[in-house]
Amino acid sequence: MFDKVLIANRGEIALRIHRACRDLGIATVAVHSTADENAMHVRLADESVCIGPNSPTESYLNIPAIVSACEISGANAIHPGYGFLSENPKFVEILEEHNITFIGPTSEHIKLMGDKITAKITAEKLGIPIVPGSDGEVETVEQAIAFAREIGYPVLIKAAAGGGGRGMKIVNAESEMDEAYNTTRSEARVAFGNDAVYMEKYLGNPRHIEIQVLADKHGNVIHLGERDCSLQRRHQKVFEEAPSPVIDASARAKIGETVTNAIKKLGYVGVGTVEFLFENGEFYFIEMNTRIQVEHPITEMVTGIDLLKEQIRVAAGEPLRITQDDVVLTGHSIECRINAENPKTFTPSPGDIQRFHPPGGPGIRLDSAMYAGYRIPPYYDSLIGKLIVYGASREDCLRLIQRALEEFVVEGVETTIPLFRDLIHQPEVISGDYTIRWLEEYLGL
Repeated sequence: MFDKVLIANRGEIALRIHRACRDLGIATVAVHSTADENAMHVRLADESVCIGPNSPTESYLNIPAIVSACEISGANAIHPGYGFLSENPKFVEILEEHNITFIGPTSEHIKLMGDKITAKITAEKLGIPIVPGSDGEVETVEQAIAFAREIGYPVLIKAAAGGGGRGMKIVNAESEMDEAYNTTRSEARVAFGNDAVYMEKYLGNPRHIEIQVLADKHGNVIHLGERDCSLQRRHQKVFEEAPSPVIDASARAKIGETVTNAIKKLGYVGVGTVEFLFENGEFYFIEMNTRIQVEHPITEMVTGIDLLKEQIRVAAGEPLRITQDDVVLTGHSIECRINAENPKTFTPSPGDIQRFHPPGGPGIRLDSAMYAGYRIPPYYDSLIGKLIVYGASREDCLRLIQRALEEFVVEGVETTIPLFRDLIHQPEVISGDYTIRWLEEYLGL
């Protein structure tokens, strides 16, 4: 096991990593920008190192500064959390050169799954069902038009290096193709430094279902069921639940077995999430995320398995202590992502938190690094916390989340709490009868 882990992140995930390390008896090192000197994880860590000014490129994305902090503090492993450098293969390669363990997969697997074209080809070879689409990069508008005629409109043009809902355009007719194709390539070049694009059939009204996997260095792979992340705004998840209201035990076992077999063939190590679109009883591969997910807590709640601790253990070379037969989904869990944003316009709302009263009681969990008096800086993601509830049934969860949202008080900045107070009363949310299009249609976006 590691003696000391450096946490290369900020916010709620940095605090979550710190707590997992402390539970395992591991010392922690917090790195931070000048804007985050009073952050909760910085206050609680055994050591802290300032790695640069406010800008992420000069701090949390500054690889030399993070490696230097690791060497100064004597940390023998780095946990990247999510975002920032968590899926940067060059970062992993540099750590390997410095004999520092990256708590995550190999740089080769990050590269493989980071490129959406390569990931799709790999998934198909491994037996994972995919969305009908191009075999590789679509290099010209003429190729795009020819392919769209073959599979039929609407189609989706996607950046090969894209992610987080960026770098994609829906094309409903041939007359739209020229502008959509060139715009996507241009945006991909600016956002990802790679203008390669590919095409897929655009599914009409699917759900977003993802399978959580966990694999060790000894060839053991398990899945921990699915999460339903269909309530999205501009391809960004805002509300997740596990298990999905529309996946039965038979479908879960089938897709779970398909995914675990593929991950084993791949030789993957660590936590990972294989994401699908689900429509008319069929799963279609979207991508694989090679890191811990924002929404991991709901899987923890229904399985009783601490994903962060398991992630750290397998990175240290320990074999999995659980088998697939040990994974039993019990009850239901829902997560709301609470952002410091205007609940109607979604404009970021940085500033000072004047009052902070988290909800409590049985079945309620809040993953947040906020406290009264904390200043939310304007330089980073607006996520301030994840409200998670667990109940014996989905109906219990809906009642719990309603009470928790009523109790939750944040003053001084605007938050999306009012949005969730409204959503939780909508018939489609109550019934679970929603898809990835529903929220945007409801909000009129």
